[in-house]
Amino acid sequence: MNIAVIDDDMLVAVSLKTILESTGIINVIATGNNGEEAIEIYRNNHPDVMLMDIRMQGMTGLEAGEAILKEDPQAKILYLTTFSDDEYIVKALNIGAKGYILKQDFNGIAPALEAVMKGQSVFGNQVVNRIPDLMKKTSGFDYSRYDITGKEYEIIELVAEGLSNKEIASDLALSEGTVRNYLTSILEKLDLRDRTQLAVFYYNAK
Repeated sequence: MNIAVIDDDMLVAVSLKTILESTGIINVIATGNNGEEAIEIYRNNHPDVMLMDIRMQGMTGLEAGEAILKEDPQAKILYLTTFSDDEYIVKALNIGAKGYILKQDFNGIAPALEAVMKGQSVFGNQVVNRIPDLMKKTSGFDYSRYDITGKEYEIIELVAEGLSNKEIASDLALSEGTVRNYLTSILEKLDLRDRTQLAVFYYNAK
């Protein structure tokens, strides 16, 4: 797995490189110290995952991530930060980041990178527990305008609760393949990229 590490503290970036490469499965192909460097590194190297800090001098990690994802919607960005600020979490979710974990959860960094590489979205427990409250809105949303069926809405709710395809299949007495087909249809109807955006959409629409 080829990753890039972006952190405004050079010592942190170098330390992360050393520790992650000691796993034997992660190769840090580039490091940077600000948002501008992050964009340039992504353009030149196209790492499998960008591990990026949020608060940096000049362009922030969130601004860089948004720019990268506009150029390449398939980019995988995992934010690693000491700050669990509500505004940062919401912004990271909305731009399509694949994860947001805290530096304090040091042992979880390598597993989080592996999960993101496999296409999963990863959010630390402290973040996950706050997402519903952060994303709730008072206005409702008419899913019927997008031809969302009752069964599809059930699946949307379960995705928002964090259930896997296997768990959803078990809850609704469906096969995993059927659940995947439903999700593909839902994402197309709502013009969303992935499960994370679907969960964000659900909480925004409540």
